[in-house]
Amino acid sequence: MSTTTLPSSTALDTREAKSHLGLLTWAHFLNDGSSNYLPGVLPAILIALHEPVAAAGTLMAALLIGQALQPLTGILSDRVGGKSIFIFGLLGSAIGGAMIGFSREVWLLVLFLFMIGIGNSLFHPQALAIVRAAAARKRQGLSLSAFLVGGELGRGLFPVLTSWIVVALGLPFLFLIAVPTLITVPFLFKNAPRLDVKKRVSGDRIAWRKHLGPMWFLIGFASLRSLMSYGIVTYMPVLWHDRGGALVVGASIVTTVLVVGIVGNLLGGHLADRFGRRPLLIASSVLGAALLPLMVVVGGAWLWVCAGALGIALFSTSPVTVLMGQDIFPENRSLGSGIALGLANGIGAMLVFASGQFVSAIGIHGILLAVGLCGLVATGLACAMPKAMVVAHAEGASAH
Repeated sequence: MSTTTLPSSTALDTREAKSHLGLLTWAHFLNDGSSNYLPGVLPAILIALHEPVAAAGTLMAALLIGQALQPLTGILSDRVGGKSIFIFGLLGSAIGGAMIGFSREVWLLVLFLFMIGIGNSLFHPQALAIVRAAAARKRQGLSLSAFLVGGELGRGLFPVLTSWIVVALGLPFLFLIAVPTLITVPFLFKNAPRLDVKKRVSGDRIAWRKHLGPMWFLIGFASLRSLMSYGIVTYMPVLWHDRGGALVVGASIVTTVLVVGIVGNLLGGHLADRFGRRPLLIASSVLGAALLPLMVVVGGAWLWVCAGALGIALFSTSPVTVLMGQDIFPENRSLGSGIALGLANGIGAMLVFASGQFVSAIGIHGILLAVGLCGLVATGLACAMPKAMVVAHAEGASAH
């Protein structure tokens, strides 16, 4: 497989494109695994640093706030082109994740968490733009879903993997998670496709005034979805630990939400291509609003059933919101991807931080129940979105 330069406005339909998608999906697995395993070991870190439960929201916010830079890194990615930005982002995520186990002071831990977030923000916009450019014209939703599956699989498996490392070997051995990335990076430099440099012409200037309305609807919906997903993965392991549960089992709840959520990623892109975006957004929001509070109060086998169903509901919207962001900003799709994922995730992180301030007042149960209600607000936003936002656009069309 040789390096291929992809024009940012066209799509390929070749076996080589499928190979590229496989390599990028593996990189996504490593990046999102390295940068999102914290919930699986969070109880152990809080104990090691002698921090209260309320600090969980603060640490998660420190991890995720760097993702808010994705709109800026998206603009940079289109201006620079190539592939080095997403590769260096992957390296930053992996190295930052490897160093968490060596943090013996809160300030040092926060520093490495910021490093992970910045690496994450560098990785996603350029990688997403490359994936769309390499996708078959009529299967862009499915291709983005497949790419996102790699990330969700990493986010789901790494919490259990790292919790096992911590239990069996100790926190310092978390450096092992960086080894696969260090092996993969040379292959990415040699074989990953690259984007053309986005030339600045007057017709490609970003029409901010025209895009502001749709953009705010997208940010509102995606931020609430991020709050729901980050809320459950942040607080559920802590709640489980408070109930006397084992660290690995608490991490397994997160894994169930995220790995079974892969079904949602795959179905989301396919169902949106077939039945439309708005019905999917509404259905996923209603299910999320019902399942998240239910998951807090049920036990036994039903806990795992609810966790899997919640993962499907929450993550079915991921490929759709990315496509919506790219359609809103056809002049700079990396920017659109960065807003749909990075900026929304950053806002979701700040909302998780804010929720942590109320733990002492209403408890973790109350926090999770309140987060579940956000699904109803997201449902309202999906119903109110302009029609142009929820109609799939032909290549090169814009959202008005």
